[in-house]
Amino acid sequence: MKFSTITKKIPPAPALLLPGLMVAFLLSLSIGSAPVPVLAGLLDWLIGQPGIPALVMGEIRLPRSLLALCVGAALGLSGAALQGLLRNPLADPGLTGASQGAALGAASVFYFAVLPGLGVFAPLLAGLAGAGLTLLLTLWLAGSGRPALLLLAGLAIASLSGAALAAVLNFAPNPFAMQELVFWLLGSVSERGMAHFAFLLPALVVGFALIWRQRPLLAALSLGEQVAVSLGLDVRRGGRVIVLGAAILVGAAVATAGNIGFVGLIAPHLARPLAQNRPDRLLWPAAAIGATLVLIADMTVRLMPPGREIRLGVLTALIGAPLFIRLIWKMRREWL
Repeated sequence: MKFSTITKKIPPAPALLLPGLMVAFLLSLSIGSAPVPVLAGLLDWLIGQPGIPALVMGEIRLPRSLLALCVGAALGLSGAALQGLLRNPLADPGLTGASQGAALGAASVFYFAVLPGLGVFAPLLAGLAGAGLTLLLTLWLAGSGRPALLLLAGLAIASLSGAALAAVLNFAPNPFAMQELVFWLLGSVSERGMAHFAFLLPALVVGFALIWRQRPLLAALSLGEQVAVSLGLDVRRGGRVIVLGAAILVGAAVATAGNIGFVGLIAPHLARPLAQNRPDRLLWPAAAIGATLVLIADMTVRLMPPGREIRLGVLTALIGAPLFIRLIWKMRREWL
């Protein structure tokens, strides 16, 4: 039995989702406090023509929309990969510990002025370094264990990182520093520029490549770990690669935009019918739906009255938590 019989004839689900994603992206470019012609502003920005439309599009709306798209895609893709690896629909990207590690790394910049010469890149690099450190600790703790043990180790390191972050907040030198960090942790893609997008894009490409190469393993694991081993697949090594890819995606997303919860958990469930419940076919649709969800959530944030703008991570949690409860209730009824 050749594995190509399992992975061939992938349906064009991403092609069905692409128009909706493009519409959401264009709407995101057109929504703001002032009416600005989208195409004219983008063209002026590209050719270097000075003016308000070029400034608004190139410095505010385009970076914000690109970051929302990339962050949502990273969270959706990592959630789909981890759910397929563990064969558990309740697996969340935060189980790798990368999000808590990234938040702790960024906190070191806010409180201890780490990497002072890097400017806007300081919290980004510190957050990615924190995510990398938590991943190394997770791999060390798990040893040569199976994928489930890797995620248990990630949960333990995530709890430790969360406790360290709470200690940092507890000993904040002043309320202004605490407020700045709390607002950052709530998640947002506003007040970011193209430098943030240039930082996030390579991490997105690397994480996607690592996970994409493990599609045969994800497909085989849907039939059981013994089947995957009988097909000659290295489950332990492949599981580590998937966890590494997910940690890179989540760590970079959190370092760039803060914590944006439930997207990595809900997007795979919305995409699963399009992928015929196949974890190897779920990656692209989950990434597209995750990107669309974050774009729509960010547009909703911008449409709120001035002075009452809710943070992006708070909005996704308010929307995602009821969906998560509905999912658990549905699974409970199926198990009874």
